[in-house]
Amino acid sequence: MTFEQARRCFPVLESIAFLNAGTFGPLARPVVEAMEAALDRDLAEGRSGRAYFEETIALRDEVRRSFASLVGVEPERVALTGSTTDGCAIVLRGLGLEPADEVVTTTDEHFGLLGPLGATPAQVVVVPPDAESILAAVTPRTRLIATSQVTWTTGAALPLAELREQSGVPVLADGAQSVGAIPTDAGGLDFLTISGQKWLCGPDCTGALVVADPARVSVTSPSYFAQRRHEPNGAFDPQPDARRFEPGWWSQPTLRGMLAALELRPEWWFEHAWAAAERCRALLAPRFELVVPPARSTLVAFRPGEEEPEAVVARLHEAGVHVREIPGRGLVRVSCGWWTSDGDLERLVAALDG
Repeated sequence: MTFEQARRCFPVLESIAFLNAGTFGPLARPVVEAMEAALDRDLAEGRSGRAYFEETIALRDEVRRSFASLVGVEPERVALTGSTTDGCAIVLRGLGLEPADEVVTTTDEHFGLLGPLGATPAQVVVVPPDAESILAAVTPRTRLIATSQVTWTTGAALPLAELREQSGVPVLADGAQSVGAIPTDAGGLDFLTISGQKWLCGPDCTGALVVADPARVSVTSPSYFAQRRHEPNGAFDPQPDARRFEPGWWSQPTLRGMLAALELRPEWWFEHAWAAAERCRALLAPRFELVVPPARSTLVAFRPGEEEPEAVVARLHEAGVHVREIPGRGLVRVSCGWWTSDGDLERLVAALDG
């Protein structure tokens, strides 16, 4: 697939410079077509019967395999969730944290991780988002390092597998801004969350959780999919793998849409997204103060000067350029994907100058 062919998959790009995949990725025509076909079938034939249920289970297995291949693990280690927030909450509830335990996190985490952290009884230790600060915060009471692989604020990437090896402490990696944006390998991580609707351009409310050793985490909110068999009193035999953590049903339209999104990506997707981000920084650097991450990233954050970030984002939106602000940081964030063109970036600059 050429770049021009890839662009044509996303009708939104005909009218909008879509630079906000860190929130939601653009929907591609094949994804919507797959979902519409499945909905039409549900409308005409109903959502019932043994064959329908078995087909849905098979689709779940296929999606699980696709996520596993994306991050280099076995499918047995992958649970389907509704979001990265779901994944973080499943892990943090299941670890049985106590008031004497500590969890190290950073100043640049999204509430999707912070909320589940704050709901635990553990002591949350907050440090700057760099490897040295995280390692320095580890004590004998540290049960977990919980942080982003790529921060949602500035796009800074953290070497979490190396931190796991050096500290000996389990790591929960929030992959909301990494999986689908940069090459991501779950090897060396205890837990990795995946967002389906961001960089992977899948349907809403999709995601996954990768668990290195499912037996180490308790099942605290079992769904039907968590068990192989159960008793009238609620006692159940959990699935032998990460499926025990799956919180609920994905419709066939959602499953087929996610599969279409995962199959859509061209071989050059990472390199193009990186190049687009570098081009974006080069265009913005003469005009604004950039927050430049130390490693390659697809997020570009800048300070818009005297104009409030929220006002900048609203003004750009009116001009057909979609970005977002980072609340409380004075930053505007641009997300560059494999669909981003030079024209999108030039349109961004023209709207900012205007």
